[in-house]
Amino acid sequence: MAMAQHAAAALSHGGDLAAARREFPSVAQPFIDLSTGINPHAYPVPQLSPDLLTRLPQPDALARLVAVAAKFYGAPSPDCVVAAPGTQILLSPVAALAPPGPARILGPTYAEHTAVAARAGHATTEVADVRELAQVGLAVAVNPNNPDGRLVEKTTLLSIAGALRSRAGLLVVDESFMEVGGADATLAGEVLCGNVVVLRSFGKFFGLPGLRLGFALAAPDIAARLAAWLGPWAVAGPAIAVGETALADAAWVLATRDKLREDAHRLDATLAAAGLHVIGGTSLFRLVQTPAAVELYQHLGRAGILVRHFTGQPDWLRFGLPGEEEAWERLRAALASFRASGSQRR
Repeated sequence: MAMAQHAAAALSHGGDLAAARREFPSVAQPFIDLSTGINPHAYPVPQLSPDLLTRLPQPDALARLVAVAAKFYGAPSPDCVVAAPGTQILLSPVAALAPPGPARILGPTYAEHTAVAARAGHATTEVADVRELAQVGLAVAVNPNNPDGRLVEKTTLLSIAGALRSRAGLLVVDESFMEVGGADATLAGEVLCGNVVVLRSFGKFFGLPGLRLGFALAAPDIAARLAAWLGPWAVAGPAIAVGETALADAAWVLATRDKLREDAHRLDATLAAAGLHVIGGTSLFRLVQTPAAVELYQHLGRAGILVRHFTGQPDWLRFGLPGEEEAWERLRAALASFRASGSQRR
């Protein structure tokens, strides 16, 4: 039972191709995974020294990574940056920074924020109005939001942080998709106010989620608490090396942003040709609303294409970007056959 529950949870988050194989066992081709919103054009991993695997991660290498990350994300200083083995692992210690009490999550959004806050002892409520975040001890906003790409203005979030500060509250801003969301909206440079923690994902934009690298940006005292919770050698040597190189590669970052924008426009056209209505997203994913979402999810799954469905919003589907040209053609053909079958309800 526990194994089945774990598989269902993983599939609901996307990215579990083994679970997709169990759900769609008749698929003969390799699955095209469009369920995660991860850049399909991954950063080219440089050749790594074998020492990175045979030695413990070195403190000086970690310090270089943190310094590069501070510059890339716009943090006030390296003392405000904590490197971690992925952003996900930071959710628990960040939620524990606020004493147990009422918490509000701006939703609908990434479900792990609500689940983790509840495990930390908070009475969690998902709210649709960003202004309601100012009335509790712990407030969480995903910005840009997953899955609809909603972007809350920086001035609004700073106002909420100010209101929370008067009641010793904490604002957590998950900026995992901010690389494609607009630099003007980030709160990375504002963390010295003392009650804001910003989370940044490395794997999504750089297309290397298996590397497991993420960052928390916070005032130095909070950053030190998070680093102590993680303990020594939390980030693997290869992740440190690749992260340092990639975050300093400004030319690749600029070219990739352009490429992702082009691909997102192409995805819009592909979805529109199938009669699907895009209601939101970023240049890494698009959110579609259709009364035939369940049928389309099943149809695509049988064609070996995995997209993200949402139990709480059964008329939503999220499409990540195809990578290779073959993947684009398979998606186009599968959408065309679904429309031709008359399965799409109007």
